Formats: sequence, C-alpha cells, structure tokens
Amino acid sequence: MLLAMTFASTLALAQRSASDIPSRTISKPQAVQYLYPEQVTLPAGKPSTIALHFRVAQGLHINSHNPSEEEFIPTTLSFENGSGVTLDKAVYPPGADFTLPLDPNSKLSVYTGEFTIQARVVATAGNHLVQARLRYQACDSNACLPPKTMNAAIDVIGN
Repeated sequence: MLLAMTFASTLALAQRSASDIPSRTISKPQAVQYLYPEQVTLPAGKPSTIALHFRVAQGLHINSHNPSEEEFIPTTLSFENGSGVTLDKAVYPPGADFTLPLDPNSKLSVYTGEFTIQARVVATAGNHLVQARLRYQACDSNACLPPKTMNAAIDVIGN
C-alpha cells in the first residue's frame, strides 16, 4: 500500500506542467533604468516641464542625444500617441567625453551614471498613465549591444 502511494505521488509530481514549477532563470540587469518621477500633477492644457531621471548601469555608456559621429544612434525620448499627454519638447543634457582604450584619439559623447531629460509636455484634463519611451544604444569599452527602446510609466494628472 505504501509503495502504491509513493508511486502515485511520484507520478503526480512528474505530470506537473513546467508552469507549475518555479522558474530559476536569472534576469539580466537593464542597461538603463528609469528612476523617477512615478506621478506628476500638471495644469491641464498648459505646457509644463517634467524632469525624467535615468541611470546607466555601471560599466556601460550610451550615446548622448548628439553623438560624436553621424552613424551612432542618439538617445531619444518620445511619448506614446493617444495617451492624453503630448511631448512638446525634450531638452537633453550635454554628453560627457569618453575615450575608448582601442582608439585614444577619438572622443565619444555619452551618458554614464545618472542623467536627466527635461520633458516639456501638455496634458489634457484627467488621469493618464503614460509610457515614455527612451531609445538608446548601450556599449561597454569593447562592444555595443543592439539598440533598445525602454518604457517608463508615469502617472500624469492634468488638473
């Protein structure tokens, strides 16, 4: 009897789907992280500035909004259409000079560590969950990752 119960419980465990078993995958840290604000209140219908704060992972850099070479992918900010909030203008920080060890004569214009983009927006009246989109290309001293667009959720309240 005990053997039959052990066999039955082993069989039941083997038949569990993979979705029932906790995942053991390791998530990779993001190259760029959105820090804040999570929520802002603005006067409805009037241009207002929001300071959006980001952080580049240690050991990486991203091209500034005005990269040193035309073929480099600039960092750009956009807002999703139809969200009730429109991006009127984005003011990007100046990039810092960065020299690669393999090419000490060339200077790149990059963001490292924390940086802030000043976004001038116009919100309609109401509560709007907006997805700000930051497009960038992250690199280390040896190679670049493919370009990526990350979303940053912001609750914008237009009063």
